[in-house]
Amino acid sequence: MTEKRLGMLIDLSLCIGCNACAVACKQENGVPLTKFNTWVESWDVNTGEQTRRANQPKLCNHCADAPCVKVCPTGASFRTEEGVVLVDEEKCIGCKYCMAACPFQARWVNDDTGEVGKCTFCYHRSSHGLLPACVSTCVTRARYFGDLNDPKSDIAKKVAEVGGEALYADLGLDPAVLYVGLSQVEGMPVTSAIHRGGNVVKPLEG
Repeated sequence: MTEKRLGMLIDLSLCIGCNACAVACKQENGVPLTKFNTWVESWDVNTGEQTRRANQPKLCNHCADAPCVKVCPTGASFRTEEGVVLVDEEKCIGCKYCMAACPFQARWVNDDTGEVGKCTFCYHRSSHGLLPACVSTCVTRARYFGDLNDPKSDIAKKVAEVGGEALYADLGLDPAVLYVGLSQVEGMPVTSAIHRGGNVVKPLEG
């Protein structure tokens, strides 16, 4: 039996930058002020005739080959059997090695405790079959969540249908967060690879 791998697919054409995901996450997980497990980066794209807004939600990518896990000296950063990268607060010594190793800049430090925090895919929910708060609150349904390795899951069906692109896929970290339309967004470096049916196809140059 194929191992379960929880992952997320985000359709950038549907994201309106409302930040409902970020608010829901902070409420669900008690994220401190000025800290975010997920956030939306937005910028203007000038097409010549008009200017439009581009939005890209970001979060921990729960990499299969996670550099944050490799550099952690105490084993505080670890992967669950479902592929979710978590932080054991009791083992975290606040050395910030994991923050330096993460190419997605997805981790933050609790100013009161010195411990590192990050997106957990709402593991207290998702490990029991529920959706992460950011997914369940998305008003345009831009986010899909589920088992990437289960061909019958909604997310696997969507990836098989439209593909998915991994941010910084050239690093070979095998992230569990994929995007639809990533390489088509102007103003963003093309560092992604397209996943279709388990295969990886590098985007065309130019």
